Amino acid sequence: MDMQTLAPGALLLALFLVILLALSWPLGILLARVAEGGRVRGFGWLHRIEAGLYRAAGVDPAQGMGWKAYAIALLVFNAVGAVAVYLLQRVQAWLPLNPQSLGNVSPDSAFNTAVSFVANTNWQGYSGEQTMSYLTQMLALTCQNFFSAATGIAVVFALIRGFSARSAKSIGNFWADLTRSTLYVLLPLSLLVAVVLMGQGVVQNFSSYQEVQLLEPLTYTQPDGARVTTATQTIAMGPVASQESIKMLGTNGGGFFNANSAHPYENPTPLSNLVEMLSIFLIPAGLCFAFGRLVGDPRQGWAILAAMTLLFVVLSAGVMLAEHQAHPALQAMGIDQGASSLQSGGNMEGKETRFGIDASALFAAVTTAASCGAVNAMHDSFTPLGGAVPLILMQFGEVIFGGVGTGLYGMLVFAIMAVFIAGLMIGRTPEYLGKKIQAYEMKMTSIAILVTPVLVLAGTAIVVMADAGKAGVANPGAHGFSEMLYAFTSAANNNGSAFAGLSANTPFYNWMLAIAMWFGRFGVIVPVLAIAGSLAAKQRLQATSGTLPTHGPMFVGLLVGVVLLVGVLNYVPALALGPVVEHLQLHTK
Repeated sequence: MDMQTLAPGALLLALFLVILLALSWPLGILLARVAEGGRVRGFGWLHRIEAGLYRAAGVDPAQGMGWKAYAIALLVFNAVGAVAVYLLQRVQAWLPLNPQSLGNVSPDSAFNTAVSFVANTNWQGYSGEQTMSYLTQMLALTCQNFFSAATGIAVVFALIRGFSARSAKSIGNFWADLTRSTLYVLLPLSLLVAVVLMGQGVVQNFSSYQEVQLLEPLTYTQPDGARVTTATQTIAMGPVASQESIKMLGTNGGGFFNANSAHPYENPTPLSNLVEMLSIFLIPAGLCFAFGRLVGDPRQGWAILAAMTLLFVVLSAGVMLAEHQAHPALQAMGIDQGASSLQSGGNMEGKETRFGIDASALFAAVTTAASCGAVNAMHDSFTPLGGAVPLILMQFGEVIFGGVGTGLYGMLVFAIMAVFIAGLMIGRTPEYLGKKIQAYEMKMTSIAILVTPVLVLAGTAIVVMADAGKAGVANPGAHGFSEMLYAFTSAANNNGSAFAGLSANTPFYNWMLAIAMWFGRFGVIVPVLAIAGSLAAKQRLQATSGTLPTHGPMFVGLLVGVVLLVGVLNYVPALALGPVVEHLQLHTK
């Protein structure tokens, strides 16, 4: 492999990061103003809507909440949302905006989907265009995309207030944070991105599905072995762009179509592909800048962003390099799998020819670094090491940019762990941003870090042993194990992308994965809010000559090391049984 082969991928990655930095800096200013409360310059007309919503709900936005009240409000809101999404799926056959007369969703699939969209996971065991009516897609799924993203932003606002407060009992008002995040950030950005995507060819209509004539008859084999010839094809329609924009901006990932962002009506052009990748990272990156402004030291935001970017660049380069390796057996026969790509050389299996290897590999890194389940290529078809990178990115705990809100508060939890380790090394009480890190914070930090590995590894162990779990695996051996490990990694870390190849739309998997998604989301949020409440009640100390600087290269390196060691170390044995073994088998045959 020569530099000429790798140059397009390096340029694409550099372009992506430069544009992301240019867009996220001003967004960080807006996010900080939203967190601070009061009027947001340029959005006066939305302030009147905001005030009207508070009056209608009987909410006083100025009334602060302790962390327990904040957590209860958050849990109740999301539980009610899960019930609403479940019920709407169960009765969609009798509701309007269902031109294809799609039936009601089965109880186990409806439950899995409801939990999935509330948890910001958007795991989809169903085929969207064949299962969900337009009303369900818009009223249940798209609306929940906004609410789950706003919930994540609210939690990170609460944690930041914990660091910036000076001996306070309140960490903010959940209802105000939820409302302001939706009105001032998510809705305007979603409208803008939807218009851009429609300009690129993403559909947005309420038309019935279209029956079109094929240029020539198509013959295919049905699952029962029967050969069928047809001269027509059904083309799905629907309000796609409106769901696509918030699915990306909210790091949700649920596709209107089963093929997700590999579908030409969801992601038609290389430009739309770049816009969608930028949309996934935009708010997580902007929150880093907002964090620096809100704690009174922009360097703190730059340090967190630097740690995220460093990890992301290394792992993105890893998946690109892996996907530019040809399959050994095909290479031995002189077959160039990448010949139909935008550049020759590599593994084009499972990728769209309109994007090529580099754009598909970068999309895979972006969507799994952020807790977004959107995909424009099938990860199941990646090389063993190429497929391992998305798996590892999720197993970091979705903190490398991560989901909207979740990435930053997850990385701040690791930052607390980093200063605690540094404090042990130098024999001082650890401090972060002027707040002492003591036993209570470390207990909550440990819970927040350990919840997802327990769910992933325990869930994988159960399905490996259970007959109902093994029944869903189409590929035996190491690859099949990777599929099961990926499913629970994706669910517990609230990503939602699928490795494919695993038949997971069964009552067994729907219930198991729903449990992983719910506790993977709220089992982390509750201890994070507990940390916020504890820190808010503490006095903010002045930095001294003995205080560990948390804004320089040394702290960035320490934070990266802690994320690497603590975040992924739990998964090393499982990774060895999956992608590592498969890679060795591939090169020993």
